[in-house]
Amino acid sequence: MIQPPPSFRLAASTGIHRGDRPYQQDQVEILPHPRVKGCLMAVVADGMGGKSGGRKAADQVILTARQIFDRHVPAKDDAGQLLGQLVSESHLMIKLTAIAFEEEPHSTIAAFVINPDLSADVAHAGDSRVYHFRGPDMVFRTSDHSYVQRLVDDGQLTEEEANVHPQSNLLTGCLGTQQDPPLTLHHIRQLEVGDCLLAASDGLWHYFTPRELGAILHTLPPREAVEMLVGKARHRARLGGDNLSLAVVRVESPS
Repeated sequence: MIQPPPSFRLAASTGIHRGDRPYQQDQVEILPHPRVKGCLMAVVADGMGGKSGGRKAADQVILTARQIFDRHVPAKDDAGQLLGQLVSESHLMIKLTAIAFEEEPHSTIAAFVINPDLSADVAHAGDSRVYHFRGPDMVFRTSDHSYVQRLVDDGQLTEEEANVHPQSNLLTGCLGTQQDPPLTLHHIRQLEVGDCLLAASDGLWHYFTPRELGAILHTLPPREAVEMLVGKARHRARLGGDNLSLAVVRVESPS
């Protein structure tokens, strides 16, 4: 049986910026468990669909996350199943919103739960990502549900070419569409002191290599790292930036 460190603390921070868009359609939140110390959920939602539709979709993701996580009992409930429920219920609520408001709201989701035993579970749909870094090195990242990711997987594009492809924002799956959303789960058996989890919308990760992200997250405390990443993304966007949002959680020694 894997044993977590005898004591640890979770340092966390979020960031959000409208970029150069007229509306903010991203949402981000880190939810500490209301009853269990050392357990939290982080969620990023990148809304799409008109000036208000995308924000309504992202709001539904966050509202659903709050409701589901409030009922979560870490000692007996499976966090992977919790995240699967978050994806499916958010998808349904967004579709109901579309009926009520005659809009076509959609949203991506990138979410993770850190459990009290320092295992973690990850889920995503669309092109918002979750990264796992150990020190400055990337251990894992989610694979986008997008057209260009399929081309990368098929060996037709490199990651660098995909980043500047004219159809880089074409998704093959997200929340709120007619098709059921893709459900991609990942389990991390054991986080260690110094590990960092990052959830980010494409308006943020688009401007960084994994090496850059890892170096910044390893060097700076979460709040300062978030400020630097937002600032660098805004500078690199050259007045053409999308909404951006991110959530960072790092496992630290209590001292």
